[in-house]
Amino acid sequence: MSNQPTYPLMPHATASWLVDNTALTFEQIAEFCGLHILEVQAMADDLAGQKYTGRDPIHSGELNQAEIDKGQANPDYKLKMQRAPISVSRTKGPRYTPVSKRQDKPDGIAWILRNHPEVSDAQIGKLIGTTRTTIAAIRDRSHWNIGNINPKDPVTLGLCSQRELDSLVAKAAKKAGIEDNGEAALRLGTDREALIEELRAERQASAKAASEAAQEAEAAAWLAARRAEGISDS
Repeated sequence: MSNQPTYPLMPHATASWLVDNTALTFEQIAEFCGLHILEVQAMADDLAGQKYTGRDPIHSGELNQAEIDKGQANPDYKLKMQRAPISVSRTKGPRYTPVSKRQDKPDGIAWILRNHPEVSDAQIGKLIGTTRTTIAAIRDRSHWNIGNINPKDPVTLGLCSQRELDSLVAKAAKKAGIEDNGEAALRLGTDREALIEELRAERQASAKAASEAAQEAEAAAWLAARRAEGISDS
C-alpha cells in the first residue's frame, strides 16, 4: 500500500478557492494542496503570476464542510482528503494536448516538415494532434502566425515521445525508400541538444522570476504585519 500523500486533482485552483472562501491558514491550504506556502500567500495577495479560477473541493468530494470547520477551529489541524480524485484517461479520439502546450504545435509541425519531408500530413496530424489545414498553411507559409513560428523538436516541446517520433520517421522512411543517414541523425541530435539548452535557460529564468515574486510577497507581508502592530518602517 502506497504512503504517498494524495493531493487535489487541481491543486492551484483548489488552493485559490480555499483562500477566497475559508478562514484556513496558508499552511493548512499549502499542505492539503501540496504547494509551497509562498505560492498560497501570493494567491491571497494577488501577486501570483497566473490567476486561477477557483475549484470547489466540496463539490468534487475531496473535502466536506465538517472537515473545513475542523481546520478553521484549529490552525494546527491537518485537513484530510475525503475522497481521492479520480483520474480520467482518454482511450479514443485525437491526441489530447494540454492547453499550455497548444501554442507550441506550429513549431513542432514546422520542425517535422523541415527535417522529415517524407512524413505524410496524416502522420503529422496524428502525432501532433492537429489538422491537415494547419499543416498545409505552415508548409506554404500562409499560416496567420507564420512570422512567429520557429521549428523546434516536438519531443523537446513535450508534444510527443521520442519513441513515437522515431517510429513514425522509420515507417515514413521505409515507405519512401529512404536509407538511414548518419549525418542527418547527428545534425538533428545537435539541434535537439541546442533546443534543450534553450528551454532549460527559459525554465531557469521563469523559476528565478517566481522566486523573486515570492520574496516580494514575503517582504510585503512582513511590512504589513509591522504596520498592523503599529511599528514604523522608517
